[in-house]
Amino acid sequence: MQMELDAIDTAIPINILGVNERGLESGNAGMVEGRTLPWLQPPADQDVWTLWQVEYRDVVILGPGNEHITSYNLTVYDLADPANCEELKGLLLEAVE
Repeated sequence: MQMELDAIDTAIPINILGVNERGLESGNAGMVEGRTLPWLQPPADQDVWTLWQVEYRDVVILGPGNEHITSYNLTVYDLADPANCEELKGLLLEAVE
């Protein structure tokens, strides 16, 4: 999806990245193996998931000022369904309009 979004001329670039949960650092190597998705591990003293009220497999969509716009859960809306993929892409594009 990142490549599709890169091909669209938007006022602000859309960047997709992963943010691991605090305490799950041991899985980082396996998460990035063979992938190009940027993967961040917050410091142990910063509980980003709690601050952002993240649920497992959430896509947190931030606006141009890094404000929370919405979240889209990939367990509920599996991207194997093309309609869900298009819906998420639409939400990302709306966030930069």
